[in-house]
Amino acid sequence: MVEPQTTVGDVKGPSLDTLEAILDINYTWGYEETRQQLRNLYTKARRGQWIPEDILPWETEVDLAKPNAPEHILPLYGSSIYANMAEEKRREINIEIFSWTLSQFLHGEQGALLAAAQLVNSVPELDSKLYGSTQVVDEARHVDVYNRYLQDKIGFLYPVNPHLKSLLDLILKDSRWDLKFLGMQIMVEGLALSAFGMIRNYTTEPLLHKLTQYVMQDEARHVAFGVLSLRDYYDSMSEKEVREREDFVYEAAVLMRDRFLYQEVWEKTGLPMKECMEISLNNTGQIMFRQLLFSKIVPAIKKVGLLSNRQRERFHKLNILQYEHWTDPEQEAIFAEVIASPVA
Repeated sequence: MVEPQTTVGDVKGPSLDTLEAILDINYTWGYEETRQQLRNLYTKARRGQWIPEDILPWETEVDLAKPNAPEHILPLYGSSIYANMAEEKRREINIEIFSWTLSQFLHGEQGALLAAAQLVNSVPELDSKLYGSTQVVDEARHVDVYNRYLQDKIGFLYPVNPHLKSLLDLILKDSRWDLKFLGMQIMVEGLALSAFGMIRNYTTEPLLHKLTQYVMQDEARHVAFGVLSLRDYYDSMSEKEVREREDFVYEAAVLMRDRFLYQEVWEKTGLPMKECMEISLNNTGQIMFRQLLFSKIVPAIKKVGLLSNRQRERFHKLNILQYEHWTDPEQEAIFAEVIASPVA
């Protein structure tokens, strides 16, 4: 049987990608056992639900010619390729990067949807199951709004980046519930929270700005869910088990860093792919951007007990160790205030 085909951008491929995974399903009969902080987060999540059709200005006309980030952050900025590029070509590249970026958010949100559904099945505590069920709704909503924005406002999307796909596969295939928390709630959601924060600060497009604000409210809870669930969990593990978790975190960090080289954009637009990837890797604005993506992750990893001296050395080589002493996500005001208050 031939699988149904779909076209994403200029790339054709199967519309269904099946991944075999083994997952333990845990009943929990201790209904009277409550972790109050998780129960409070569950209450906030129920009160924080939002309906995109009711609150987002979907009638907004999006001007794709307007840049969505400062010029110095563009991956080719400062290179001879960029200097010799006609203004029309620059606008084309800007639109392609815009679509590529939001497409990866869309694919990441689908991965988060699948992982959240797995967590409801596999976590052993009732409050984690209850909160996890709200995250399933959150992630479905995120898939919906990013897909609608890409389809209606940009008009095309990109396939999933191979590095992102590899990371999502690692998370979804692992049978251990704590690895799903580490990979999705701490790593992927932490990176997303930082990326969304930069988009919110830079974009002047009103629909995307408001959409991002609402998504950030949800993502903040998701990272807090991971920190609360894993805090102190690794204290009783053997050194071997802890090292396995540290290795998983490091591997995920490398995949996330290498994801932002825009290979698919350079291929589609006919630019020299390897040269453009090298420029993107060494572009000062992009280096700053990739480092800031870990500003929520590193303090969260420290909070859950996985920032050993060995891990510090590896994070130092990735140039992200400086975030060790930043405010950890659980304590940030965004969890206490932004979530509790509706977006204006």
